Amino acid sequence: MPLAQPPAIVVIAQPVRDSINAIWLRNNLHWNELTDQNTLTQMLGTGKPTQHEYLGCLIGHMVGDTVYVTDWRPAQHMHQWQFAVTGDCKHIAHLVGTWHTHPYRADSANRPLKEPVLSSTDLSTFGKGADHVVLAAWDADSIDAAVRGADGSVRHPATIVVTSR
Repeated sequence: MPLAQPPAIVVIAQPVRDSINAIWLRNNLHWNELTDQNTLTQMLGTGKPTQHEYLGCLIGHMVGDTVYVTDWRPAQHMHQWQFAVTGDCKHIAHLVGTWHTHPYRADSANRPLKEPVLSSTDLSTFGKGADHVVLAAWDADSIDAAVRGADGSVRHPATIVVTSR
């Protein structure tokens, strides 16, 4: 019988978590202005963008299957859209991964919906890369994480522990 994989854990400092919250709030300031925006209109890019995704570079270190996030910086060459963001983190020393925001989108009745987890595209992109962790923030107090284990496997969802420092 194969041994169970150890749990993947992301330890994130409270000030880092708080600053991610602030970025999410700023980039989703107009989340409640979706009454005339349905998902198709938003996906086609023909409506007004009410939010923008954001990409940040995570700084820290990894011990076994635990990633310690101690700080972050904005991605360089960032291009933000309502449902996508690009940029790079090549300029970061001690890079452990990235984080990005997930905006609300409108349902068929034009009510805002959350994207409460890393998308399949997020996980596929992460799986093909070399980062140790990817985080998605989709509300001021919600975050999802995947970790690349010491053996190279992608572990999702990962447990997130917020510490005072």
